Amino acid sequence: MLDAFSRAVITADAKTGTIGGAELAALKSFIAEGNKRLDAVNAIASNASCIVSDAVAGIVCENQGLIQAGGNCYPNRRMAACLRDGEIILRYVSYALLAGDASVLDDRCLNGLKETYSALGVPSGPSARAVQIMKASSVAHINSTNTEAQAGNRFRKMETAQGDCSSLASEAASYFDRVASALS
Repeated sequence: MLDAFSRAVITADAKTGTIGGAELAALKSFIAEGNKRLDAVNAIASNASCIVSDAVAGIVCENQGLIQAGGNCYPNRRMAACLRDGEIILRYVSYALLAGDASVLDDRCLNGLKETYSALGVPSGPSARAVQIMKASSVAHINSTNTEAQAGNRFRKMETAQGDCSSLASEAASYFDRVASALS
């Protein structure tokens, strides 16, 4: 697993140079945004169950065949496996966001995921769609654009660092896109 610092060292070493210029500026920015990054990860982790269950409910609403006999979310054990896999994917996306690097996501989650799902007969379309729903929900939590009107009685206001979190939301979105493309 790499983080932003390890990645900078490896990149400089590959060029047989030292860390400087753009790499140093990127590391300074990474440190300056530290509290926002922690708040973004906390927003995802604190709402993980809701994010995943809403995503699975969303794909079931879009495709009722998933919960009927023979569907990939029928019987209950398959539904539980779907929820479990969604939480695992969300956990690794949050790890990547915390580290500022996708290597942990690639190495520990995405490596062989498509092949495993194909062998188990898990359809890639609904799986990728669930990831896209998790992406939208997570980005809303990071940007604090979720509202009580959207969430109802499950709404929980998160205390976050002041400032623009759009770059972190964009980074998180790229990790979700990485997962969706790995499944497709």
